Amino acid sequence: LAAFVPKAGVYGLMDQSRGPAGGTMWDKLGNVNEAVLANYLKNEYPQTVAVILSKVRSDHAARVLTALPEDFALECVQRMLRMEPVQREILDKIEATLRTEFMSNLARTSKRDSHEMMADIFNSFDRQTEARFIGALEERSRESAERIRALMFVFEDLSKLDPGGVQTLLRAVDKDSLGLALKGASEPLREMFFSNMSERASKIMREDMESMGPVRLKDVDTAQMAMVQVAKDLAARGEIMLAGQGTDDELIY
Repeated sequence: LAAFVPKAGVYGLMDQSRGPAGGTMWDKLGNVNEAVLANYLKNEYPQTVAVILSKVRSDHAARVLTALPEDFALECVQRMLRMEPVQREILDKIEATLRTEFMSNLARTSKRDSHEMMADIFNSFDRQTEARFIGALEERSRESAERIRALMFVFEDLSKLDPGGVQTLLRAVDKDSLGLALKGASEPLREMFFSNMSERASKIMREDMESMGPVRLKDVDTAQMAMVQVAKDLAARGEIMLAGQGTDDELIY
C-alpha cells in the first residue's frame, strides 16, 4: 500500500481493515469494550488517560473509569477537572501511540470467545445431538462443557421472561409452532404461557394441543428452536429482554 498510497492514506485504509469500527481514533475507542480499554489505560500516565477519556463519549468514559482501579480512576478524574486545552501535537502523538500500540494489538488478539461460538452451534443442534455432544465433551473436558452449557440459551430459558416479554413473544410466534413447542415443554413453562393468554385463547390452544395426538420429538425440537430464534430476534431489536446467566441481567421489581 505504501508504494501506491500516501502515508496518511495507508493509515486510514489500515484503520478501516483492523480494530473496531469508527471514523476517527476516538470513535474507534468508543467501540472498544470498556474492560479491554481500562486494562490498557491502567498502565498509562493519569494525564494521558485524562486526555483520552475527555475525547470519547461521556457514557463510555464513565464505564472505563468504573473498570479502572479506584485510586487511579480518581487521579484521572482530578486531572480531567484541571485539564487545559490540549495541543494538537500532543493529541497527534497520543493518537499515533494508540494506533500502533493498542489498536493493532487489539486487531490481532481480539476474537470471539470460542465457548460463546460453540454455545451458538450447540443451540442449533436438535435435543438428541446436543445431549450426545455435551455428554461426550463432559468426559473429555467437564469445564468446557459447563461453560458452553452456561452460555447456551435454550427453550426452557424462556421461563425467565417477564410477563410483558411473554406477551410480546406470543404475538410474534406462529400459533401452530407454539402449540407444537409447548407440547414438549415442562408443565411450569407451559402454564406460564397459558397464564399470559386470554382465557379463550388458552382454552383453544389446549384443545389444539390435545388434538395433535403424539408428535415427533424432532418436530417439537424444530418448533422450540424457531421460538427461541424469534425471542433472540425480538431481544436484538430491544422489544424484549432475555435474562442471562450473569447478575447484570437480573431484574428488580
